[in-house]
Amino acid sequence: MAVSPGGHTLASGSDDGTVRLWDVADPAHPRRSGQPMAGGSAVDSVAFSPGGHTLASGSDDGTVRLRDVADPAHPRLIGPIIVGSGFGAVHVVVFSPGGHMLARGDHDGTIRLWDVTDPAHPSQLGQPLTGGNAVDSVAFSPDGHTLASGGSDSTIELWNISDPAYPRRSGRPLAGGGAEVHSVAFSPSGHTLASGSDDGTVRLWDVTDPAHPSQLGQPLTGSTVAVDSVAFSPDGHALASGSDDGTTRLWNLNVGTAIDRICVTAGGLTPRQWNQYIPQLPYQPSCVQ
Repeated sequence: MAVSPGGHTLASGSDDGTVRLWDVADPAHPRRSGQPMAGGSAVDSVAFSPGGHTLASGSDDGTVRLRDVADPAHPRLIGPIIVGSGFGAVHVVVFSPGGHMLARGDHDGTIRLWDVTDPAHPSQLGQPLTGGNAVDSVAFSPDGHTLASGGSDSTIELWNISDPAYPRRSGRPLAGGGAEVHSVAFSPSGHTLASGSDDGTVRLWDVTDPAHPSQLGQPLTGSTVAVDSVAFSPDGHALASGSDDGTTRLWNLNVGTAIDRICVTAGGLTPRQWNQYIPQLPYQPSCVQ
């Protein structure tokens, strides 16, 4: 599923090979817009362009379709159906922040970039990026210069796409905990990347310098099954994760708020607790009034 930038339209892709649009201007009373649209075989991913006028859908038959949804009640197919290598399903489609580029991640382990400045005449940019095994998730950084991908080979790749015709790897692959990486997402600032894995963990990465990324803290745990989706709040202070057990977890990433909560509920660390948990640092009162 995907929500339009204005928040008034929801798009859904289904195993029956259809894409549907829903009017959710009043979330308490959603209603269907127009008729179901043919998406080929099972539809695995849908994405709105930043302007909200174009919808992309990717299917199990290896095809991507672009539609004009400026009038959600009367959507129409734009241009030719985009065909990939023919060797696997399209697991994910996503537009660049400027809306001029579309990335698709395929089951065959490739990522392809398309120039969709004119959606009626899309053209492939450069050579396919090879990310190992099946690509489950791709995400553009807010500035559009970096692409992150995660997949079944348990790694996360960062790609420099400053020149989309000549994309290249940035730094080393990041370890996803030895488990398939189902989802990756950039924070609004672009300095942090979140990943959700099959082992039930969420990891945060400092990607301020994509050529030298590093893990931030310990993995976030709580789910005992695969984490399928991660998403940052618009201010970057919260992270949501969705899991195979049907639960959604919210993580507070605001350090100041976390400190305030600890001080209110626990009153800070005593000298003994400080020595137990962080003996490498000299003691200082952790909750100064």
